[in-house]
Formats: sequence, structure tokens, C-alpha cells
Amino acid sequence: MNVTLLIFILVYIAMGFGKLPGFKIDRTGAAVVGALAMMALGSISAQAAWQAMDYKTLGLLFGLMVISGAFAVSGFYAWTAQKVALLPISPAKLLAVFVLVSGVLSSMLTNDVVVVAMTPLLVSITLARGLNPIPFLLAFCFAANAGSVGTMIGSPQNMIAAQALDVSFVELLKLAGVPALGSLVIVWGVVAWLYRGRWTLPQQAASAPAAAQATPVVLNVTETLKAALVMAVTVVLFVLDIWPQEIVALGAAGILLVNRSIASSDVLQEVDGNLLLLIMGLFVVNAAMAATGLPQQVLGDLKHMGVNLDAPQSLFWTSAVLSNIVGNNPAVMLLVPYLQAGANSDALCAALALGTGFSSNMVIFGSLAGIVVVEQAKASGVNISFMDFAKAGLPVALICLLLSALWIAWL
Repeated sequence: MNVTLLIFILVYIAMGFGKLPGFKIDRTGAAVVGALAMMALGSISAQAAWQAMDYKTLGLLFGLMVISGAFAVSGFYAWTAQKVALLPISPAKLLAVFVLVSGVLSSMLTNDVVVVAMTPLLVSITLARGLNPIPFLLAFCFAANAGSVGTMIGSPQNMIAAQALDVSFVELLKLAGVPALGSLVIVWGVVAWLYRGRWTLPQQAASAPAAAQATPVVLNVTETLKAALVMAVTVVLFVLDIWPQEIVALGAAGILLVNRSIASSDVLQEVDGNLLLLIMGLFVVNAAMAATGLPQQVLGDLKHMGVNLDAPQSLFWTSAVLSNIVGNNPAVMLLVPYLQAGANSDALCAALALGTGFSSNMVIFGSLAGIVVVEQAKASGVNISFMDFAKAGLPVALICLLLSALWIAWL
């Protein structure tokens, strides 16, 4: 048990810091090495490790990544980013469009993928337009995280929670959809107020290289329409709930990979293999830890202290805090095995989605989307500091969390 606990602690230290201190091993590497160590040292058998990896969640996530990848390869994300950034409207209205587009796309095509695909072009076009890119990038990131909480397919943690608690697409949408929509208004209001009067850059900041990058994007209309049709049918089938969600997603992925004009390898390159490996590794690490009985004992002690994770409010705040310590996906994976699925499953799933989704806007490392935006902006010459992010992200997250807590209490 001591060895199992040590491995578990080291893995989640890496989740919190983004890497294992003193080593060049990131979150994914730590999860994979941790899983291998658990098996090698006998904390979990190879068969139990295999059974611990939830193929339903992995299949659903992979299938939706392929669908989103098809949109990326067709040029849809880049085309959308350029059309939005070049609209002849005031900066405040442009910010509202950024927020709306980010929130809507993230709710249907997974937030992390949308941010990865669109951030570089948004940086170059805002610079070419002479605008300060920071408020637009922050709003885009916050809206991606906030908008994604409303649907099962908006983020990986929503998929994990919905699969584990057996919650349907419609059930989660009913409970989390309204707070997700309201959060977009909050994102716009906070960022617009903080950056009022600071929308533009000095004339020289709109550099020639940035302007040169804002060249017209070619959209493959046929492939975009094909991806849109497949996505629409997938969502309809999710709503009807007549087939397992992972089968629907994998079937949709198979249809899109069979293509005469776009190579399947190009689409598969858009799949986040690191995230899939991270989740697989954490399934094994968490299962090995659960076998010790220690987590169950801790949960029992917490219940005696008044912290009952089967109560939506307690789960909401616990997941919100935990996701800013170890990340939103690991937080959900830590919690869901110990929740009692039943009549309260819908509310518990919504609590997880809202808690982890909204709290992830507090700090840069609270979500993969935040890390991606900051790193890609830096590569383009735009520095978003920790304080820049937190100054806007903290009020956005706190307002959304407080209103969501009231919403959960009302439900």
C-alpha cells in the first residue's frame, strides 16, 4: 500500500505542476509511467489494469476528436477565425462575437481542439488590425471553457462524468445549458469592462509580419459540409439515445476517415493522442489506488465531517477546488468512481461539469485551453502573464461559480 500511495502522490504532483519536479516528464508521461509502475510493482494486475480503462469514454472521446479533426483539416476553424476577426465592427462588439463563436463551437466540437485550431490565426489577425490581442484571446479562452460545460461533448471531463454516471446528452444539457449560456455574458462583461479604453496597440505594434500572416484562408466547402452533416447526425443520435454514445461517435469517425480527397492520416494528426494516453494512464493509477481501500476510508471520514460528495453542492465546490490543483480532467477522474449513480446522477454530473468547467478559468494551468492560448500567443510574440490571466479569469470564474451554486440549489 505504501508503494501504491507513493506512486499515486507522485503522479498527481505531476498533474498539479504540469511536470514532475526535477524531471522532464509531463502530465501524460507521469500518468503512463505511473500506470506501468503500478503494474510492475504488483499494485494492480495487467488484467485489472486493462479492465480499468473505460473503453466507452475513450471511444467517445476518440470519435469526437476525429469529427473535430475533420473540421480542422477542411479549413473551417481557420476560415471562421479570419471571418470573425475581420468583421468591420467596434472592438467591444468584436469581443462579443469572439465569445459567442468560441462558446458555441466549444459546446459542440470540444473546447481544447477549438482553441488549438483557432488561437494562432486570431493572434495574427488582431495584431494586423492594430488591436490589443490579449483581451480577445482571454475572452476566447474563457468562453471556450465556460461554453463547453453545457453539453456532454463540450469537454473531455464532461464525457468522463456523463459516461461514468450514465447521464444522457439531453439530461446534462437541461441542467447545465442555462448556466453555460449565462456564463458567456459574464465573460464578455468582465473582459470588456477591464479592457475598456485599451483595445488598440500603438501604430508600430501592427507589424508587417503579422499583417502578412492574415492572408485569405481557403475553405474546403465540400469537406466542411460533410463534417457538419456527420456532426449533426451524431448529435441527433445522442439526443435520441437509441445507440450507445461511443458507438455513434466511432461510427461517425469511421465515415469521415473514409475519404477520397483528404488523407486519413491528416485527420488523425488532429487527434490529441497525449490526452488519450493521459486518461488511460489515470484510469489504471486510480484503480490501483482504489484497490487499497484508502480513498473509500477518506471519503467516509469526509462524510462524517459534513462533506458528502453525493450531494451536488459539496461535489460542485470540491471539484472546483480540486480542478485548480490537479487539472479538470484528473479531478473528474479522481471523483467519479466514488459517486453513487442513481436518481441523483443528473445533478451530480451537472455539478461536476459546472464546477470543473467554470473554475478552470481562474489560472492559466487550470485548463489545457488556458495553457494552449498562453503558449501559442507567446510563440506569436504576445505575452500573456500570469497576472493578466488571473486578473480577468478570477472574477469570471468566481461570478460563474457563485451563480452556478445558486442554480444547483434552485434545482
